[in-house]
Amino acid sequence: MTTIADIESWLLRTGLKDRAAFSALYDATSAKLFGVCLRILNNRAEAEEALQETYIKIWQKANRYAVNGYSPMTWLITLARNQAIDKLRARKAPAVEITEELGLADAGPTPEAAAVDASENRVLNGCLEALDAAHASAVRGAYLNGDTYQELADKAGVPINTMRTWLRRSLAKLKDCLSQ
Repeated sequence: MTTIADIESWLLRTGLKDRAAFSALYDATSAKLFGVCLRILNNRAEAEEALQETYIKIWQKANRYAVNGYSPMTWLITLARNQAIDKLRARKAPAVEITEELGLADAGPTPEAAAVDASENRVLNGCLEALDAAHASAVRGAYLNGDTYQELADKAGVPINTMRTWLRRSLAKLKDCLSQ
């Protein structure tokens, strides 16, 4: 059973950089200090990290501990608690736009994006109109409606290989038209 005198002795010897005393202090107090960190942080990994940082501080500041008649565990728990609270404060809350938080954000495109889209649609439609009507219809069916080559060939009354050729040639013409 560990006594208050044992902990005070280990603390004083740790202040003199006695590794054996520090090890004994760790063995006797780490479970309690880990519980303090875990209760505050509610995350095992962060609590382990806070505990490690607490023992680094204990190693560095043990020479400042003064026997004052109170339990040395009070001093150790205070160090652990403060370290856990510092870690808790360091967590960054995700930044949320006020318009998103209040549900005010418009899901639609911005006016600039809408203008660009409209301009691009005019150019694309102009290029599609430059194609033969049957070819333009096939391109729209394949790439806008998701029709299969067979469905397009059946609608146009042509063999499937002819439909593939129409689409390939039409896409090449569209590419040329759109790159101008």
